[in-house]
Amino acid sequence: MSRLFAFGLGFSAQELASRLAAQGWSIAGTAREQPKISQLRDDGYEATQFTGDRRNSDLPRLLQGTTHLLHSIPPGPEGDPVLASYRNEIARLGALEWIGYLSTVGVYGDQHGSWVSEETVPKPNSPRTEARVQAEQAWLDFGEEIGVPVHVFRLAGIYGPGRSVFDKLAEGTARRINKDGQVFSRVHVEDIARVLEASIARPRAGAIYNVADDEPAAPGDVVAHAAKMMGVEPPPEIDFEDADLSPMARTFYQGSRRIGNALIKSELGVELRYPTFREGLVSLMPRETADR
Repeated sequence: MSRLFAFGLGFSAQELASRLAAQGWSIAGTAREQPKISQLRDDGYEATQFTGDRRNSDLPRLLQGTTHLLHSIPPGPEGDPVLASYRNEIARLGALEWIGYLSTVGVYGDQHGSWVSEETVPKPNSPRTEARVQAEQAWLDFGEEIGVPVHVFRLAGIYGPGRSVFDKLAEGTARRINKDGQVFSRVHVEDIARVLEASIARPRAGAIYNVADDEPAAPGDVVAHAAKMMGVEPPPEIDFEDADLSPMARTFYQGSRRIGNALIKSELGVELRYPTFREGLVSLMPRETADR
C-alpha cells in the first residue's frame, strides 16, 4: 500500500492527503500543537507531534512503511529540523520512492518585477530565505546520497478555503498597501496538490518546480477585485512607507518578481484549475454573496 508521511501536515499537505486518501493511500504526519493532532486523527490520519527535535519516540514508528515523504516545515536557526532529527531513520526506509520539499519563491529575492524560471539563480535577501536555499540543497544532496528522488517545489503565495482575501475582508483585516511596481504571484492550494500528484506520477531526481498561477498581480488589485465581488467598499490604499507592518510582513515587500510556471505544464502536464486569482476567488466566494 502507498503511504504518505508529511512532516507538517498543514494546509497544503492536507489538500494532497485528502486526494490520496480517497485513492486508498494511508496517511500519517506531524503537527506542533495537540489540538491540531487531534483534528488530524479525527480526519482519519495517523498523527503525532514534531517540534523540531527527537523527543517524540513514537515518530519513527509512524515513519515505517512510508513510500512518499512530504516536508513542509521551514528551517530554523540550526538548519533543517527534519534532517537534523530523523536523517538516519528516513535513509533506512526501504520502500521510500519519492520525497517532496515545499519551499518558497522567496528564494529568488528581489527581481525588480522581472519574470523568473527555475533556471534563475536564487538571490535570497533575508536570513529566512537564505536558510531556505540551504535546506533545499541539503535535501537534494540527501536524495542523491540515499538514491531516492527529491523534488523541490517553490510555492508562490498560497490561498484557498478559509485562507483568502474574502476572509480578511470579512474580518476587517484586509489592507491595500501600495508599493510602486510591486507584484506577487500566488497559487490556489488545490493546484499545489495537483502539481504534487503529477510529480508523484512522474518522479525526477533533483527536480525544482515553480508552483504559481499564470498572472502575477499587485496585492491591492486582488483586494479591490474581491471587495467588488462582495459588493463592499475596498479598504483605502496605504502607501508602503506609511503602513504599520510587522518585520515579517515587511520582508514580503522586499522582493518583486513574476514567477514563471512553464515547467509544471510542459514536464508534469499540469493544467491549472485556477489559472488566475479571478477564477480562484470565484470558487471561494462566500455563499451569502454568491446567492445575492
